[in-house]
Amino acid sequence: MRITDLMIKDTMIMDLKATTKEGAIDELIASLAASGRINDPVLFKEMILKREEQSSTGIGGGIAMPHAKTKAVNEATVVFAKSATGVEFESLDDEPARIFFMIAAPEGAGNMHLRTLASLSRLLIDSEFIEQLMNTRTPDEVSALFDAKQAEGEAKEKESEAAEAVKKSEPEKLIVGNPDSQAFVVAVTACPTGIAHTFMAEDALKKKALEMGVNIRVETNGSEGAKNVLTPDEIRRASGVIVAADKQVEMARFDGKPVLQRPVSDGIRKSEELIRKAMNGDAPIYHNEGRSGNEGESKEKSGSIGSKIYKDLMNGISHMLPFVVGGGILLAISFLIEQVGGENHPLFQLLQTIGGGDGAFHFLIPVLAGFIAISIGDRPALMPGMVGGYMALNSNAGFLGGLAAGFLAGYVVIGLRKLFAGLPKTLDGLKPILLYPVFGLLITGGLMYYLFDPIFSWMNVGLINWLNDLGTVNAVILGLVLGGMMAIDMGGPFNKAAYTFAIGVFTTSGNTNGFMMAAVMAGGMVPPLAIALATTFFKNKFTESERKSGLTNYVLGLSFITEGAIPFAAADPLRVLTSCILGSAVAGGLTQFWNINVPAPHGGIFVAALSSHALLFLLAVLIGSVISGLMLGLWKKPLEAK
Repeated sequence: MRITDLMIKDTMIMDLKATTKEGAIDELIASLAASGRINDPVLFKEMILKREEQSSTGIGGGIAMPHAKTKAVNEATVVFAKSATGVEFESLDDEPARIFFMIAAPEGAGNMHLRTLASLSRLLIDSEFIEQLMNTRTPDEVSALFDAKQAEGEAKEKESEAAEAVKKSEPEKLIVGNPDSQAFVVAVTACPTGIAHTFMAEDALKKKALEMGVNIRVETNGSEGAKNVLTPDEIRRASGVIVAADKQVEMARFDGKPVLQRPVSDGIRKSEELIRKAMNGDAPIYHNEGRSGNEGESKEKSGSIGSKIYKDLMNGISHMLPFVVGGGILLAISFLIEQVGGENHPLFQLLQTIGGGDGAFHFLIPVLAGFIAISIGDRPALMPGMVGGYMALNSNAGFLGGLAAGFLAGYVVIGLRKLFAGLPKTLDGLKPILLYPVFGLLITGGLMYYLFDPIFSWMNVGLINWLNDLGTVNAVILGLVLGGMMAIDMGGPFNKAAYTFAIGVFTTSGNTNGFMMAAVMAGGMVPPLAIALATTFFKNKFTESERKSGLTNYVLGLSFITEGAIPFAAADPLRVLTSCILGSAVAGGLTQFWNINVPAPHGGIFVAALSSHALLFLLAVLIGSVISGLMLGLWKKPLEAK
């Protein structure tokens, strides 16, 4: 398979308009969505941003390679894009990114696809090739350049096929460097998706070791699993170990060795520094404590406290959402069946059991708490986190109690690790199977029982009573705020905060108070519908490509997928965001004015019939969308006037 089989001309963007990192990501995702290469832009962006949290994919030298492997991808694709002005992408060299490769790989990507993507990654080490890419003007030129480069390498690949079989049977041949040198280091490279940075770091380390006359052996943890796995003898002989990884790798084998644990990006851009330090043993000694993955005493911390809390919270929410959506929609359908057949109808009882308190919804808070905890304290924190969440569920501490249980369990386990760090090494095996589970559960459960459950139970009762006692004016104001928040960043922290608040009220009230859900759902449906209306009725103010994308926003808006409006917001943030926030706020406020209750946490128009006032809910969405669409259409300048 050739690289150009994945790099589709129709998806290429030769003049990227975005000026921010998120805007660039949104514009690239929009190109993928418009070509039908992905089926869920929201999930795909979530996975892209999750990868960015590990370390920026702006690898320096003017290149950015955002990538994700997820079920949201229909077919493996690479989107090529160029920016004339450059985009601040938090790159490793602090320079703007001008060339972009967004790699989209399906969960079940075949080995051929993955090898092709790895080949693409390795090409980007070649500075001369990058310069040639900078000078391309059309998609045809880009494709021709890649075809020529790959054809040049095919001869070398054929020559190396025979040698590859020898390598597999003789691991020592995988060592790169100077056979006469005594200096020897080993390395492991890995990134969360195992598509790009894994192999770029491998090549960079090998290339630099060859220049320095140092023997190196590199294990890669890519999409196809661990390749060229280090042997115990190689680890024993090595002066030091380099772990350039943004995901968990097997670390117990390095116990007692000097280990440098760095982001995979450092393996690409700081390869000389890493090799020199490993060669000199200039690294913390790694002590395994029975932990999974790449945790250890030599691990380096990074990131602000706020971003860490947000990451941990989103880990819990992302794992909880399938239970919310699946269980919530089944519950909503059951309410519709109840209206027709009564509460004794067998299908009503079945759906209530599957989706409700005895089924999916029974797991919401424990799953939320457990995966917040695991994000903080790794696997030992999962069990006390889930138990703490279950205690919150049964004590009416609800959603807020579940949040507290997750963070509490995670940091309790971190504290226990520090507390037990001084125990004799012979007891290391007892920590994960006895000490962490027993003391983690005891401390988390005790604090939840005596402190957090009573506090959050009292707060939840107060919150529900306050919402029930809200007058019309106050309810409308709250609806305005929640609806507007859904459009501020269209899937970002404000959007997630509003949605999380509505979910919390919904679950705490026993899945009956869906008034806040009505506000956020209506507010979230407005932006893409407004874009669709504006591109339909103000054709002279949008390009042909924008008009085509606008048509897809009808479907996205009706499905409550706010992110469909993101590419337009990225290209024209002032007009689009201002218009959408106003319309979303109006829609959210109207749902409260008309006292609309939506008994489902997702679904858009597909669950509208289940709301207490279905026609009024649709009218609220329509009014908000028309307001935003008209405002945007009238405000935006005609193309010829630009």
